[in-house]
Amino acid sequence: MTQAIFRDDAYCVETEATVLASEPRGVVLDRTVFYPQGGGQSGDKGTLLLEDGTAIPVLNTTYDSDRLTILHAPAEGAALPRPGARVIARIDWDLRYQRMRAHTALHLLSVVAPYPVTGGSVGDAEGRLDFDSGEAVLDKAEVERRLNELIALDRAVTHRWISDAELEANPGLIKTMSVKPPMGTGRVRLIAIEDLDLQPCGGTHVKRTGEIGRASVTGIEKKGKINRRVRIALGAA
Repeated sequence: MTQAIFRDDAYCVETEATVLASEPRGVVLDRTVFYPQGGGQSGDKGTLLLEDGTAIPVLNTTYDSDRLTILHAPAEGAALPRPGARVIARIDWDLRYQRMRAHTALHLLSVVAPYPVTGGSVGDAEGRLDFDSGEAVLDKAEVERRLNELIALDRAVTHRWISDAELEANPGLIKTMSVKPPMGTGRVRLIAIEDLDLQPCGGTHVKRTGEIGRASVTGIEKKGKINRRVRIALGAA
C-alpha cells in the first residue's frame, strides 16, 4: 500500500520514499505526495530524484488496479530506479496549486448552483461542472457574482474521515451522480468548507477559500434538455 501524504497535507511538496516496484508503466513508492488521477482531477506531474542526482520526470500519476498502490509514470526511456532505492518524490507545485484552487472553487460552485452534479473536470486554474438543473435558468453574471462572494468570505477548508457505513447512512452528502466517492478502504474523506459545504472528495484543496482568487464564469452551455455545463477560470492566486 502506498501512503498517500496528499490526503492529509495537500501543501507537502516533496517526501523521501522507498521504491517498492519499478517498471515502464509506473514506479510504486511506499509513500508519495503525488495525487493520482481520479474524481475529475488529473494526476500530478513532477520528479523522482535518485541518490546519485538522477532526476526521473513523472508525466502522470494513476492508481494501480488494486486502488491501494499509486503508479508514477516516468518519461519514455527514462532510467528506472531499482526496488529498494531511496528517492525524493517532488511534485510540480505550481501545477498542483492551480488544481487545488480550481477544485475548491468547484465545490463552491456546487453551492451557488444547488443541483445534482452529473459530471465535472478540474483543470489548471479552471474547471467545469455539469448540473441536472431541470428548467432552472442559470444566469452567467449572477452565478459569477455569487461565486466570488463565497470566495471572498475566506472560509476555512478542512477534512475529516467517516466510515463507509456512515456515508451509506447519509446519502445526501453525495452531490455527484457520475463520480462516486472513493470507498472500499473502510473510510471516506469529507471536505468541509466552513458553514457552506460538506461533501465526500478525495481531491486536493486549498486551506481557505480566499486562496482561490477571482473567478470568472466563462460559459454556461446546454448539454441536453435539462443539463447545463458551467465553466469557470481563475485569475492570479
